[in-house]
Amino acid sequence: MKFLKKIIKWFIISICTIVILLYIFDYNYLIKGLRVVYFTGHTTAFIDDYPYFVNDTIKKGASSSPWPNHKNYNTVIETDKLTKANKDWGTVAFVIIKNDSVWFENYYDGVNENSKTNSFSMAKSITTSLLGKAIMDGYIKNLDQPISDFYPEYNEVNTTVGDLASMASGMDWTEHYKNPFGITARLNYGNNIAKTILSQKITNKSGVEFKYSSGDMQLLGMVIEKATGETLSDYLSKSFWQPMGATHDALWQLDDKENKLAKSYCCISSNAKDFARFGKLYKDHGKWNGKQLLDSVFVEKSIKPRFKESPQYGYGWWLHKIGGKDFFMMHGLLGQYVMVQPNDNLIIVRLGHHKSPDAYNGVGTNTTDLVTYIEETYNMLNSKY
Repeated sequence: MKFLKKIIKWFIISICTIVILLYIFDYNYLIKGLRVVYFTGHTTAFIDDYPYFVNDTIKKGASSSPWPNHKNYNTVIETDKLTKANKDWGTVAFVIIKNDSVWFENYYDGVNENSKTNSFSMAKSITTSLLGKAIMDGYIKNLDQPISDFYPEYNEVNTTVGDLASMASGMDWTEHYKNPFGITARLNYGNNIAKTILSQKITNKSGVEFKYSSGDMQLLGMVIEKATGETLSDYLSKSFWQPMGATHDALWQLDDKENKLAKSYCCISSNAKDFARFGKLYKDHGKWNGKQLLDSVFVEKSIKPRFKESPQYGYGWWLHKIGGKDFFMMHGLLGQYVMVQPNDNLIIVRLGHHKSPDAYNGVGTNTTDLVTYIEETYNMLNSKY
């Protein structure tokens, strides 16, 4: 009995010592990471994590505009291959929008059309949309405006807002999702995002090459907030969410209750059909119901490669050629996608728990899951038309 008490005593002392050391060496965000992930039965980030974070509300308008159903709505069932893919990779929502009408939709694993799940990095496309809006509204001059105009910490470099939007800032940043001591984990679970970002140096020349960096997009969100004088959630609400007739309020994760800074690289919780609205906005060159919400030149620039050496990325949007067709896309961790083929007036939304195994070898490639979702969508469409 004494031996057992001694073990318990030293266990408690060890835990307390570890916690104290984490606070001393500024790794206390790991406690939150453990609480949010492992103590909820997960081993990594998960799509319905928003209740475990502080959130700001992206408010829908007084009137909403649900997507109309296509005349052939849900008259074609999933192909066997798509059904298997959706099961194997944990799809929770699969929606096909043809000619601006919902042609097919299905939901799985207890999720329905109103359920909120995490966008993860699909939010990067939305943040760059806010940049375009801030330029259109005159808060930011153009893509070439230096970020030092907003943050004098960067007076020594020539980095522009366009460099952030195209992930070409040259910031000293390593995107790593499985390293608990890495900067990405600190960004997601830390309680002072601004401090984390402003401590990162720009060590390479800006505007010369693409390097995937959530840090770039977080700093861009901070610039937009400073330029507009509004929170990202409020600016998004009035600029896009309400004018586009979103049917539900959405949530944008914040770092904590005190700083209230949105994770502009990530973490908008909404539903498949409201996410799809950004696909339609860009498909239609920034216009919605006859109103120009976003400058068409900015839209065109966003969905074209900035660097010929990196044809997979523009300004906040991924670019793919699959089946001989050009797509622009929103991408998010674990396989959150809005896929747009403008010539076919087609938008595909897939939300879920996992990507195909090969998708974890790098972003921006034509991975098995993307190819499957697109090929099987066309197989379904071709069976009807």
